[in-house]
Amino acid sequence: MTAQARVRLRPAAPDYVLMAIAGILVVVGVLAVFSSSFAEGYRLYGDVNYFFLRQAMWAFVGAVLMVTLMHTDYHLLRKASPFLMLLAVGSLIAVLTPGIGLSANGSTRWIQLGPLPAIQPSEFVKLAMVIYIAAWLTAKGSEIKEFKVGLLPFVLLVGAVGSLVMLQPDMGTVIIIVATTVTLFFIAGAELRHVAGIVGAGLVVGAILIAAGDYRAERFSAFLGAEDDPLGSGFQILQLSIALGSGGLTGLGWGVSRQKFFYIPGAHTDGIFAIIGEELGLLGLLVVIALFGFLIYRGFRTIIKAPDQFGMLLATGITVWIAYQALINVGGITRSLPLTGIPLPFISYGGSALAATMAAIGVLLNISRHGNVRKQPDFRSPHGVSSRRPITEERASRRGKDG
Repeated sequence: MTAQARVRLRPAAPDYVLMAIAGILVVVGVLAVFSSSFAEGYRLYGDVNYFFLRQAMWAFVGAVLMVTLMHTDYHLLRKASPFLMLLAVGSLIAVLTPGIGLSANGSTRWIQLGPLPAIQPSEFVKLAMVIYIAAWLTAKGSEIKEFKVGLLPFVLLVGAVGSLVMLQPDMGTVIIIVATTVTLFFIAGAELRHVAGIVGAGLVVGAILIAAGDYRAERFSAFLGAEDDPLGSGFQILQLSIALGSGGLTGLGWGVSRQKFFYIPGAHTDGIFAIIGEELGLLGLLVVIALFGFLIYRGFRTIIKAPDQFGMLLATGITVWIAYQALINVGGITRSLPLTGIPLPFISYGGSALAATMAAIGVLLNISRHGNVRKQPDFRSPHGVSSRRPITEERASRRGKDG
């Protein structure tokens, strides 16, 4: 009685280095939110801990989501992708529905469900889009090279979701969604001329939106010449530059920022990188940038080791989403790119953004588990019967003598 031993592959431990980096960034973010927001919290709510406590609460929610998704087979997300996409579109429609969506500072981006904290659906839509597009591209295979089967449906889907987000309005989120999904489209093997056409059309649409929108035009003009209107459109970018310059090499000290005292609008949100620079200096900023660089490196490592096409595309989408968002935020703060209002992942205040990003890291960790498989011997025969030889009386007697 003989049978060839087989090898079973089981998920191994997740990428604990990736998890540690994400955890460090979250801790840095919670502390940075406290330092940059206590003055605003006291002014608006009479509580210096107002923003800090909420960010800490969302960090806990994000940790639960991350651990849950880390232990949930990412292949289940492929089956659930249509439902997640419907839920994402439905939430964007709900935001624009009077009586449901909440408005603040000229934007309608949140949903308030009873006593629960307000949720910004567009942050979770980023993850839903990555999952759905990765599943769709995997199912289409080489057919995505065709115009009617690949390019047209892709443009219609991304365009529809982007239009719903633009109605809020939130151009920054649209940029991240489009950049991430087009990258996936390219990586999956789309025709280069199709990708070039999408990029070209996106640039034209972006230029039209900048020219048509008052606040978008102001931000672009501030990027080109903030000094021309230092008390108007150029005020924010100039104050951000002052914060960065004041920090010097080693900073003024943790919590000692002056610009957070109502000079920088949104100091604890999209301007938090400048506050870190003012308090911790260039060295502190380089540490933060290095953490992001190392996290993105571990993300690409997961991409390379992904065991299948869906896992590879899913890991790619999550990694480039975080990379694009960090790059655009830092570029805006340092005046290398126009300001877009995009938060810095893990760091900026914003519960929905933090929870969605940590959930995405959980998916990435699960993919890393399947990429780091461990081989385990399986002595079952092809018919499910153990191939180990039974212990006969003769073998038992021999074993006793040998022992």
